[in-house]
Amino acid sequence: MPWNSRIQEVAAFRVMGLLEIAQAREAAGHDVIHLEIGEPDFPTPMPVIDAGQRALSEGRTRYTPAAGLPALREAIARHYADTFGTNIDPQRILVTPGASGALLLASQLLVESGDRVVMADPTYPCNRHFMALAGATVDAVPVSAESGWQLTSELVASHWQENTRLAMLATPSNPTGHTLSEPQLRKVAEEVARRRGHLLVDEIYQGLCYDTAPISAAAVTPDAFVVNSFSKYFGMTGWRLGWLVAPKAAVEPLTRLMQNVFLASSTPAQHAALAAFTPECLAELEVRRQEMQRRRDALIASLAPLGLAPELPPQGAFYLWLDISRYSTDSEAFCRQLLIEENVAITPGTDFALQGGEHHVRIAFTTGVARLEEAVARLSRFLARYDPAYQGGV
Repeated sequence: MPWNSRIQEVAAFRVMGLLEIAQAREAAGHDVIHLEIGEPDFPTPMPVIDAGQRALSEGRTRYTPAAGLPALREAIARHYADTFGTNIDPQRILVTPGASGALLLASQLLVESGDRVVMADPTYPCNRHFMALAGATVDAVPVSAESGWQLTSELVASHWQENTRLAMLATPSNPTGHTLSEPQLRKVAEEVARRRGHLLVDEIYQGLCYDTAPISAAAVTPDAFVVNSFSKYFGMTGWRLGWLVAPKAAVEPLTRLMQNVFLASSTPAQHAALAAFTPECLAELEVRRQEMQRRRDALIASLAPLGLAPELPPQGAFYLWLDISRYSTDSEAFCRQLLIEENVAITPGTDFALQGGEHHVRIAFTTGVARLEEAVARLSRFLARYDPAYQGGV
């Protein structure tokens, strides 16, 4: 019996095959530098761990309301008020099992078979896959340094069709780390509203901005659906907790959907997440953000002699999106050979881009500066062999 045909739209992560090779090489005694997975090397902050342990010891393990602990929804609302100066009704905030849970809810609510969705190419592949599972057709719009590696209002307008229902943005983005400014975000929101469509914005790397203060689509328009997470900035990857800010009219159908799909998010994780907004925790997160910026700057400086520094440095997240076309037009083979020969694991661009991924790679600066510089030194040796005409060095 055949599987649901929509499953064919869901591609496997190519990087997982590389991760298996990397883990096998580590087991064999090789020193592998992991720059492939989007998970920082920082542990979950201690205030969060302590709060989670207290929740367990106090027996706080029963179901919460489907939309989440009222106290956590209120804490997230205060976070928006304190950080972005916008007042959001806590009832509009739905706590989900990771940002993926929020994306699933949004896709099921906003699109159906026959609808079209516009989003940037490259993008996080699950953004495409969730829409395909809902039956929609994704129009992946190629972006570049010229557009700031983002979907602009002009691109939205030129690619919007009669049956387009949704525009999806990610700022800061994965895999490029680039952001939209407040005026750019507002223009996109206005363009989508003019066409009577929906706007969905992925903000899971929002706290990790380096050159300008973070902004939120929730502060730009009350009509946006905004996805965020406790994983990246708050350091709670394995706790699997996120949230969705939704327009008021969408809360009731989304809650019904949550009751049926998730029942509720993890109770101990929700109690732990309350501590993420304490002054002690926020101070630690700021130190980590500054360290990430230091890593970004050091990595870009190390890559410059190799001709691989990005034309437009990322303003957020913890990724560099590198054009390797001067060396290779097969990013999968390039990454595999680099791993086998020099024990450096990076991600092929084909995991993210439908067009141009074969000559791009993503590097996650999720380890310390010394290890990043060692990785670039190994990359330099590799390039000297990979391309005989290579003249660079570090």
